[in-house]
Amino acid sequence: EMRFVAMRMHTREQAPKEGEKKPEPEQKPMAQWQPTKEGYLKFLVESKAVYEAMEDIVASGASPIYAAFVDTGLERAEPLAKDIAWFQSEHGLEAPPADGPGAEYAQFLKELAETSPPEFICHFYNVYFAHSAGGKMIGRKVSEMILNGKELEFYKWGGAGLEESLASVKAKLNEAAEGWSREEKDRCL
Repeated sequence: EMRFVAMRMHTREQAPKEGEKKPEPEQKPMAQWQPTKEGYLKFLVESKAVYEAMEDIVASGASPIYAAFVDTGLERAEPLAKDIAWFQSEHGLEAPPADGPGAEYAQFLKELAETSPPEFICHFYNVYFAHSAGGKMIGRKVSEMILNGKELEFYKWGGAGLEESLASVKAKLNEAAEGWSREEKDRCL
């Protein structure tokens, strides 16, 4: 059910077969983006704040359903730490603090995880599954534009591999939702 709802929130450009959302008028097509190394480093720092929060939440035991989402193979905080260190070493850039949208979202997730596990699980699903699809494509494009095509650790998955990890997490998500009431499912969606 989550995939169906999530795909409807995409534009036709993002999801040609299932996208229904109208593009924002001020939204620039990716071809017009002008990323910078400093901006990309800030994105990595903010992303690390989000992934650290999610990894901490599922490890915390705040809800019994979170235990199934520890060590899924999708974790990104450690690869992001490596990429941030690489940026600092390779490009002499100082990593800025996580004090923007990523940090704010991380705080929101922590609060949500305490009050509504089904709603947190929706965010967990969307962040990990979006990153592994569109996020990977965007990362590759930005890398071509400003990093001479270097593939960052953020976009690499070891162990069982991305597809197996996604399939396993999807099964765990479905299993968790089986025990939810219709109201909890709707809150998640």
